[in-house]
Amino acid sequence: MVDRLGMCYLILLYLFVNSEANARRISMVENCFGSSGQPLAVPGRVLVGEGVLTKMCRKKPKARQFFLFNDILVYGNIIINKKKYNKQHVIPLEEIKLESLEDEGQLRNGWLIRTTSKSFAVYAATSTEKQEWMAHINKCIEDLLRKSGKKAAEVYAAVWVPDSEAHICMHCKKNQFTVLNRRHHCRNCGEVVCGPCSNKKFLLPNQSSKPVRVCLNCFDTLSKAKLQNNFQNNLTTRPDTKDRTGSADSSWEEDSDEDEDNINRAYQESDKSKFYGSSNPTVTAEDADVTEENTISIDQKK
Repeated sequence: MVDRLGMCYLILLYLFVNSEANARRISMVENCFGSSGQPLAVPGRVLVGEGVLTKMCRKKPKARQFFLFNDILVYGNIIINKKKYNKQHVIPLEEIKLESLEDEGQLRNGWLIRTTSKSFAVYAATSTEKQEWMAHINKCIEDLLRKSGKKAAEVYAAVWVPDSEAHICMHCKKNQFTVLNRRHHCRNCGEVVCGPCSNKKFLLPNQSSKPVRVCLNCFDTLSKAKLQNNFQNNLTTRPDTKDRTGSADSSWEEDSDEDEDNINRAYQESDKSKFYGSSNPTVTAEDADVTEENTISIDQKK
């Protein structure tokens, strides 16, 4: 009986220490974002891992700091490495779907992070790091959906074509982009188009509460689909029933990456991603194995 009580005490002490370590890590992340970020410490939230990934932005790939929690994925711009970040983005895990990318030239070890409001590509320093990130994110998503009863998203935003891959309008194939003839992105298909080929707007509730820029092809397709849906709804609802098109606000923000060259840092080989208690990354704060001794650096894994 004494041995049993002693073991229970050691387990409770062990869990308390781990919970405190997790709380300290989350507090450090909050402090790094400062007033520009939202509070991240909530009951049951665990910091699973963190590290620098290269995000494909509009004009070129740029380093971004990522934090994986057991219910959200957070990333931001690096002002001072491991000390200060800004432009915090928070993505609920139930809205995320991952897709692996084939290596292409210098763009290696990448995958797509698809969400309902914004989709983009990220790249890790090594293939091992890519596998670790994808495995941990997918495991967190799987556990979250199973434990919370939430449903995975069914519609995902298009990945924007980088500016460097389009020298002429992808719609009309005529207008060449210059300083005066600016590039625009269709929010529905992600293609790079000229102003005249994207002078229409359409409401995409997953991305914004207001109509957003779309290309002429997408505008025609979306308009026809809306008319068809309205016609079908009128057959099954009363004449005075209004069309309740979704107007939920979105946390999507257009990247201002092109204005941040002065605060970006190149990825340093010494900055390896870390995962805490990787054998079970989505346990609750009370049983998370997040002690310093169990911090796992990717380059140490076999």
